[in-house]
Amino acid sequence: MNPRNYVRKWIQHDSLRYSHVHADLTAIRAGLTLEQFLWQSIKVAFLGGFLFALIGFFASTYLTLQIQTGKEGIYTMFNIPVPTVMSTTTGILFFQIFVVIISFIIGMYIGFFLLLKVPGIKKQNRATKINLTLHNAVAYMYAMRKGGAQLTTIFRSLSDRADIYGEVALDFRQIVRDTDFLGYDIVTAIRHLADTTPSEKLKSFLEDLLSVIESGGNMADFLSKRVRIYQEEARFEQKQFLTLLSLVAESYVTLFVAGPLFLIIIMVVMGMMGGSAVLELTLMTYAVLPIGSLVFILFINLISENAEKTERYIRTTWLRTYADVGIYKKRNEESLFEQLKKYDRFRNIIHFIHHPLESFIKNVNLTLYVTIPTATLYAVVVFLQIPNYSNIETFVSVIDDHIVIALLIILIPYAIFYEIWAHKILGIQELIPDFLERMAGINQVGLTIAQAISIMINTNLGLIGYEIRRIKRDMDWGANFTEALVRFEERVRAPSIARTVTLITKASEMSGHIGEVLSIASTDAKMTEMLKKERLAEMFIYTAIVYLSFFVFIFVVGVLTTQFLPVLANISTQGLPSTGALSGIGSIPIATFKRLLYHACLVQALFSGLIAGQMGESSLAAGVKHACILLVISLITFNFILV
Repeated sequence: MNPRNYVRKWIQHDSLRYSHVHADLTAIRAGLTLEQFLWQSIKVAFLGGFLFALIGFFASTYLTLQIQTGKEGIYTMFNIPVPTVMSTTTGILFFQIFVVIISFIIGMYIGFFLLLKVPGIKKQNRATKINLTLHNAVAYMYAMRKGGAQLTTIFRSLSDRADIYGEVALDFRQIVRDTDFLGYDIVTAIRHLADTTPSEKLKSFLEDLLSVIESGGNMADFLSKRVRIYQEEARFEQKQFLTLLSLVAESYVTLFVAGPLFLIIIMVVMGMMGGSAVLELTLMTYAVLPIGSLVFILFINLISENAEKTERYIRTTWLRTYADVGIYKKRNEESLFEQLKKYDRFRNIIHFIHHPLESFIKNVNLTLYVTIPTATLYAVVVFLQIPNYSNIETFVSVIDDHIVIALLIILIPYAIFYEIWAHKILGIQELIPDFLERMAGINQVGLTIAQAISIMINTNLGLIGYEIRRIKRDMDWGANFTEALVRFEERVRAPSIARTVTLITKASEMSGHIGEVLSIASTDAKMTEMLKKERLAEMFIYTAIVYLSFFVFIFVVGVLTTQFLPVLANISTQGLPSTGALSGIGSIPIATFKRLLYHACLVQALFSGLIAGQMGESSLAAGVKHACILLVISLITFNFILV
């Protein structure tokens, strides 16, 4: 019998037990039935159980180490005698089988339980993304309604712009699907979306929209008022988010900066007292710090609005202006089209050769195609030139600095070009509200948007003034206003500007008088910039705390390396008892401790920098510059100061 049939019977036997999972799957638009999700979860949980069983096997083997080999096992730490039943090989075998079975069951249960929580986490994450862009989507709906568009047309147009409006547009696709393919009327489709959306704010908006539709109210006035309400709510939501982010920042500093520093001191002292703390310090440096930092990065990514990326999809339209004209299709033209493709590729390469810096600024990821091979070549050359040291610590101490340099070869160009791009984009985004306000004022006196652009080329608007002149030049060369704005958006490639351009172009297509729409867009842009500045100001203190904490970390590690460990290395063991608190001083691996402390600083520098950028500027890419600064400080400190 098919195992999935058992899963189906399992669901039918207790359908209420997994009703919340089914609702979460619907809310995240998973594209899976409850039966499919549970079957996949069982298979993944089985793998988790197998891994736990493997861990249980090694743990049980280590627990019984003394019986099998005569060496000490974990239980001897607590002076626990070996049970009589485990005095034989058969008893040990049954004990190991028991531990493996229990570990497998626990692993499967934990894996299955965690997988059932995944849809709920994704639902909450999706609700956050919808709430963050809902006011932009409602402004777009208002622009179309102001121009006289019907509700179905508005929903269809909004759902086609998921590349600009993200998750909220994907939710509105459900309305289009229900009306086009399932035969729902518009009211039923809206009510269905209200029942399944993960966002309470969108649900409230749709319920109020239904009230306006059923009562015959003025929808344009409703949308206009709702846009302004959502813009005001954005500030309150920002304060709540900053409070949570502050808590996360303080937790990170406490758990993964101050905490590891305290533990490192304890481990060094343990080494002095005779206990070998190398294993614990190794786990702290290469496992606890990186994994814990990655968990914090993922958590911040989950709760915050990330630096968005938008991409406008270009559609090919078959022109039917002259439908009565016959079309003659020639054959065997494939070679000509291939030549055109080759020419386009060749032209792009020539442009890149002539303007490499411009290409790197537009797409900072292109730097990786140059820096990664360069860093790899550097590492290989250095590795081949290093002598064959018999002492592994000497080899590591020579090679690790070069690995850091290779990493900096990759990160520094990326950080430089990203900051150049970010400075340009931030400068343009700051001027967008003023640009929209002036356009709104000119439009309200009766001039068209195209005429407003012609007037504004003579105004002083800083960085955006150059882009306005390019928009005017595109229009002089035959492009219409919409095409010129889209080209401006493609040059800048910023999400907020993409939404503003989409709103203006759609409003201008619907009507020539869009002064009120421009005013709303200006208010929205002002609110976005104000919230961004508030976040930067609020998080600046935590960025400073990350730097100060790292300096304290590297200072304490430097004191341990230069003042404490050398003293231990030079202590004479003559006359010391062979047992007791100071019995292990002569056997302390000083070089290993120095290497681990140095690497702990490097790991701390990399992840602290990335987290500082993610907290302050909503982007890991913005944290690359902080990581580079801290890595350089660590490299210089341990190679030129603490020598």
